[in-house]
Amino acid sequence: MSYNYLPLDRQHTNFQQIKNLLAYDQMVSITFDAHERILKCREYLDKKMKEKDAVFYGINTGFGFLQNVQIDDDQLSELQSNLLKSHACGLGDEVPHEIVKLMIMLKIKSLSYGHSGVQIDTVKRLMDMYNAKMYPVIYTQGSLGASGDLAPLSHLSLPLIGLGEVDLEGQRMTSEEALNKLDWQPINLQSKEGLALINGTQFMSAYGLFNLIQAERLLEWADIIAAISFDAFNCITEPFNEAIHAVRPHVGQGRVAARLRELLAGSEIASQKKQQVQDPYSFRCIPQVHGASYDTVEYVKNIFIIEINSVTDNPNIFPNEDLIVGGGNFHGQPLALAADFLAIAMSEIASVSERRIYQLISGQRGLSPFLIKNSGLNSGMMIIQYTAAGIVSENKQLCTPSSVDSIPSSNNQEDHVSMGANGAVKCKRLLDNVEKVLAIELLTAVQALEFRRPLKTSPVLEKIRAEFRKDVSFNDADRVMRDDILKAIQFIRTFAEK
Repeated sequence: MSYNYLPLDRQHTNFQQIKNLLAYDQMVSITFDAHERILKCREYLDKKMKEKDAVFYGINTGFGFLQNVQIDDDQLSELQSNLLKSHACGLGDEVPHEIVKLMIMLKIKSLSYGHSGVQIDTVKRLMDMYNAKMYPVIYTQGSLGASGDLAPLSHLSLPLIGLGEVDLEGQRMTSEEALNKLDWQPINLQSKEGLALINGTQFMSAYGLFNLIQAERLLEWADIIAAISFDAFNCITEPFNEAIHAVRPHVGQGRVAARLRELLAGSEIASQKKQQVQDPYSFRCIPQVHGASYDTVEYVKNIFIIEINSVTDNPNIFPNEDLIVGGGNFHGQPLALAADFLAIAMSEIASVSERRIYQLISGQRGLSPFLIKNSGLNSGMMIIQYTAAGIVSENKQLCTPSSVDSIPSSNNQEDHVSMGANGAVKCKRLLDNVEKVLAIELLTAVQALEFRRPLKTSPVLEKIRAEFRKDVSFNDADRVMRDDILKAIQFIRTFAEK
């Protein structure tokens, strides 16, 4: 497969393709099949609109509670542009560019099935925006995760009609300025188009995919860092024996145990006879704890992959069946539950990591209290454990599920909503926190490992330790710890690229 662009149509898009899209900064393009299906659907809709007394929700009626207000034919274009303007009421933080990119791509993907009734010019403009690195300014607050991600998708769509703001090649400007710079004309929206653009789950889905990419990366680091901590605490490898995991065959558990055996292979520390009979759960049960989170990530990934290979606007148009059907595919309940589950699973990764940090600084197993020489005069790693504990506590609060909440809207027409958008956004905040705690554990574990010298850990882990020491030196006397933590965070973001 070419790494130049991602083809978008009704064919299945998998998770690796999403990762490649971001990793290789690919462009996007619809296929010939998608082009023809979009044209066919639009032609069918135009024909249906000419039928006498034709009334279709959101096409020639108002929206939500205003569904019974019929709109004159000469006002249908204005109806759709009004929809974008009135619904663009987002607040909060700006959505990061990589998530905006995913939103645009996912909107194109959903429209490419040919069940939404949009013009081909509208889809082409979305492709052009993506490929020109023209990213609409979108905000995190405003979606209830049910009627589609209305406010975020309205902000995404405003530049099509020359409104809103964008970042174009790294510069902030109005959409009108951007269109003039690119010599593009605003799109004149036709019937159904505004609704097709803002009905859908692309905000939740984009956040979910981004969160899953982050979660996979952090899970890989969690195993590596836990293995360094394991040797630094001079633990017994027996709990990783394959026989134990064969009789409790959870996929994630077995995978983590195998990974730990691999990471610790050849360790001089691990091969030494131990005085203790067993180790604390935070070390002994790494396969069981990390493995459960692995399995959860796989489950959540399946939900989101189904979603992005779906049509989620309303109503849906089926030219071959001569059907225009209203429904609720925009309701984000599957995503809301999955986002909450992902947050819980990844919160546990930080929780068990903090427990290992605590054990390492506790002065046990021949390690100096707080992993510093002349403790008392120096506080060493004492307070970075406080930081980790505070973050873990915050994560527990962020794990309060969004999906159990619902506030009726649109004059009670939309009387049950998923709140999946809130769940997806706070899940990203939680994952950023997990990264911080893992970085603190890495900082602590590598410091503790130095107290095991001259014994060495495994060749794989020694290589990581050596690379880390190029960025963060051994702490032999108190210094500003925030600087070390920030370097550790940066290290786990970039090490794979070295």
